[in-house]
Amino acid sequence: MRYASFMVAVMLASPLAHAQATAPAAPAAAASPESPSDVIQEAAQGMLADLDKDRASYRADPSKVSALVNKYLLPHFDSEFSAQLVLGQYWRTATPDQRKRFIDAFYKSLLNNYGSALTDFTADRLKIYPTTPDPTAARATVRTEVKRDSGDRVAVNYYMRRTAEGWKAWDVVIDGISYVNSYREDFRPQIEAQGLDAVIKRLDAGEKPSAIGKTSK
Repeated sequence: MRYASFMVAVMLASPLAHAQATAPAAPAAAASPESPSDVIQEAAQGMLADLDKDRASYRADPSKVSALVNKYLLPHFDSEFSAQLVLGQYWRTATPDQRKRFIDAFYKSLLNNYGSALTDFTADRLKIYPTTPDPTAARATVRTEVKRDSGDRVAVNYYMRRTAEGWKAWDVVIDGISYVNSYREDFRPQIEAQGLDAVIKRLDAGEKPSAIGKTSK
């Protein structure tokens, strides 16, 4: 379940148990009119509504799924903040251009490798528990469950932070496995061995993060 099902859950945030403790504080912002669970619910419902209109068409043309993700999920996913945590110390030494290219390549990788899995996602596979944080809270966790093909339900926790644009997801923890931590472990040895530019190039070429984490080129 680590990658295909993992990324369905990640992308429903719309790319960190341990990183949460050391993550930079969220910028101050006015209280969002939507709760964190409302954000997840509305994004999922919007995508499901479009998928239900013509699933055959989306299965035949994966690029249409990418458009759905961009429309419903990306606005609620803090891709820059998540990428910053994935890169860790390498974010601090990366140039602005490298940071942008990493964010773009990583997001492209998620869409290319896992977007098609969303075509089989249906409303009965997702259960979202209401979350109402303190009005002044900067962080919140949205608890959900995603049903596997076997019928088993998997706990999926979305870590959210309040931004100037409202609540956004910055990590997903599935059965105790953190999205940010997993990819940081995949990329770290290869960045040390090859450099950040090489890892960005491999991502942009379509390699899966897991493959990058296992082999050098």
